[in-house]
Amino acid sequence: MKHTVVALMQDHPGVLNRVASMFRRRGYNIDSLAVGGSETPGISRMTLVVDGEDTIVEQVTKQLYRLIEVLKVSDVSDDPHIARELVLAKIYAPASKRQEVSSLAEAFGGKIADVGQDSLMVELTTSPDQIDNFIELVRPFGIREMVRTGRIAMVRGTPTHAGDAYVKVA
Repeated sequence: MKHTVVALMQDHPGVLNRVASMFRRRGYNIDSLAVGGSETPGISRMTLVVDGEDTIVEQVTKQLYRLIEVLKVSDVSDDPHIARELVLAKIYAPASKRQEVSSLAEAFGGKIADVGQDSLMVELTTSPDQIDNFIELVRPFGIREMVRTGRIAMVRGTPTHAGDAYVKVA
């Protein structure tokens, strides 16, 4: 099973390297990794997708907490959450196929980011499953080039515990 793990950490040089090294040493595979700023200055939010049993995710969580800079770790897989990815796909689309590719992109909420002589670049931000579906539908046209971001996720609604909404930096 794929688990989505979110970690809040201090934004210091070398933290991402320590996290990646920890995964490498333990032999864990990261399916997806996205890191960026959060609502709190000096705090970064890392979203990892790890494929494995619950025991693997528990170990990952424990190991992340051992890193001094890591402030909070949550497996949000079973929580109601919103997950998104971005894909840019350059699809072979001569004039006779452009309308069809454009219609597919529009059906998935995507947009045409660039038009080439015989290709269209589609930009699509949606759930990972929807991106998988889109890719399978445009694959027969010919995907010339593609890049996909790591997953980002956020639990829906308001925090249920005091202090969940904010992380205070000492």
